[in-house]
Amino acid sequence: MKKLEPGTYQHYKGHKYLVIGTATHSETLEKMVVYKTLPDNDQSAIWVRPLKMFLEKVFVDGKMVPRFRKISTPSQTTP
Repeated sequence: MKKLEPGTYQHYKGHKYLVIGTATHSETLEKMVVYKTLPDNDQSAIWVRPLKMFLEKVFVDGKMVPRFRKISTPSQTTP
């Protein structure tokens, strides 16, 4: 599976998130992405999502697009 790098990612619906890193679910050992909302999002929170789901493509307006796309690296990001 593709390795996920920390940085800022944009969800296909528009909001931006800072990926902190990955974690492992304690019961299932499934790889999870740990990320938090950025100021453009009023839902201030820390989230987790299965890595496989984070990296998948979704069908939007007749085409497949990444659920999240990387828009900057950690050195370009201020949390």
